[in-house]
Amino acid sequence: MSNPVTHQAPAAHPSASRQPSLPGPAGARTVRAAFAFSLAALNLRIAVASLSPVLTEVQHDEHLSSFGGGALSTVPVVCFGAFAFLAPRLTRRCGPHHLLWYALLALTGGIVLRSVPGVLALFGGTLIAGAAIAVGNVLMPQLIKHDFAGRAGLMLGCYSLALSAGAALAAGVVVPLESATGWGWRQVLALGAIPSLIAALAWLPELLVPDRRSRNRRRQELVRQAGADTAAPTPRALWRDRTAWAVTLYMGLQSLGYYAILSWLPTLLQDHGMSDSQAGWMLSFSSFPGMAASFAAPWLQQRLRPAFVSPLAAALLCATGFVGLLTSPVSGAYLWMTALGLGQGLAISLALGYIVARSPDAHHTGRLSTMAQGIGYLIACLGPLGLGLLRSASGGWSLPVAVLLAVLAAQTVAAFGASRDRHVLASS
Repeated sequence: MSNPVTHQAPAAHPSASRQPSLPGPAGARTVRAAFAFSLAALNLRIAVASLSPVLTEVQHDEHLSSFGGGALSTVPVVCFGAFAFLAPRLTRRCGPHHLLWYALLALTGGIVLRSVPGVLALFGGTLIAGAAIAVGNVLMPQLIKHDFAGRAGLMLGCYSLALSAGAALAAGVVVPLESATGWGWRQVLALGAIPSLIAALAWLPELLVPDRRSRNRRRQELVRQAGADTAAPTPRALWRDRTAWAVTLYMGLQSLGYYAILSWLPTLLQDHGMSDSQAGWMLSFSSFPGMAASFAAPWLQQRLRPAFVSPLAAALLCATGFVGLLTSPVSGAYLWMTALGLGQGLAISLALGYIVARSPDAHHTGRLSTMAQGIGYLIACLGPLGLGLLRSASGGWSLPVAVLLAVLAAQTVAAFGASRDRHVLASS
C-alpha cells in the first residue's frame, strides 16, 4: 500500500485565494464531497497492501521465485510513477472529477482480473490497478486545492488518514478472511473490488451537478486549472527547480522505505519464526499509529519550529523501527511496528503536504504533484524489488535493512530543502 504540510507557509494561502474561485460545495454537499473524497483515498492502498500478507502463497501457487515475488510487488509502484505522467493530459480531456471516477472503475476491474488464475492475469490485473491508483495519486492534492482550499489542512489530514486506514484494513483482514471462509487468496483478494466500486458510486454525485450551466462552468474552470492555461508552469521549468527536486526526492525516498516494508515485512517476520497470521497482523498494526501520525501531521508541522523538526522526527522513528527489526524482530515486534508506523505515517503525510504547501496555486499543484509522484514512485519501485534481490543475494535480512537505513539518511537530507518555506519557481 501514499500525506502533509499545508499551513506551514502563511504565504501559500493568500496566493491560492487570489486565483479564480470555484463554485464550491456548501453545507451538506461539503460533507458529502469530503466523505466521497476520503472513500476514494481509502482505495489507493488496498490493492497493494492486501498482497503482501499472502505473497508467499502467491509465489507457491504461481511458481514465482523471490525475484518474481519482488517483481509482482514492484509492478504497482512502477505504475504509480510511469502512469502519473499521463494524468495531466487525461485531466485536460476529462476534468479531474470525471477522471477520478474512471480511475476507480478501472481499479475495480484490475482487482477482479488479478484474481483470475494464471500469471498473465495476475500481473495484468496488478498493472491495471497500479495505473488507476497512479492517476488517483496525482489527482488528490489537486482536488484538495480545487475543492477544499479553505480546509486544505483538514483534508490533507483526512487524505493521509484514509491512505493509512486502507493499508491497515487490507493487511489485517486478508489472512483472517482466508481462515474464516476457507477461500484461497484469489477469492479474498477479489473482495478488494467491493470498496473501490462503493467509492465510485459515492463519487458519482460529484459528476451530476443539477444546474447544467454551473456544471459546465465548474468543469471548464477545473480543466483550465489542471494545466490547460498558459500560466501553468512547464515541466521543464520545474525540473530545474531545487525546491521541486527536494519535494520529489523526499516523496520518492520515503515511499521506497514504505513500499519495501509493505511488501516484505510479513516475510521478514515469518523467516524469524512468526506465524503467517501474526505477521500479517503486525503489518496491519503498524498502520494504526501511522493513521494517528498522518492525521496529526498538518497540526504538528504548523506548530513545530524549525520546520525541519517534523521530518527529522519521522526519520528517527523509522530508524528505531529498522534497528529493532535487525536486533529483535519478533520479541519487540509491537514496539518496532509502533515506531515504524508513526515514522512512516508522519513521513507520507509530510511528503504529500509539501506538494500543496510548496505550490502557490492549483496550476503548480498539478504539475508538482505529477513530478513528485511520477519520479518519486519510480524511485520507490526500487524498494520492493531491491529488498527481494538483496535478501536472495545475502541469504538474510541484515543487508536489506541496513540499506533501508542508508535510504533513510538520504531522505533526511532531502527534507532540508522540502521543508523550506519557499514556493517552487520562486524568484528568491
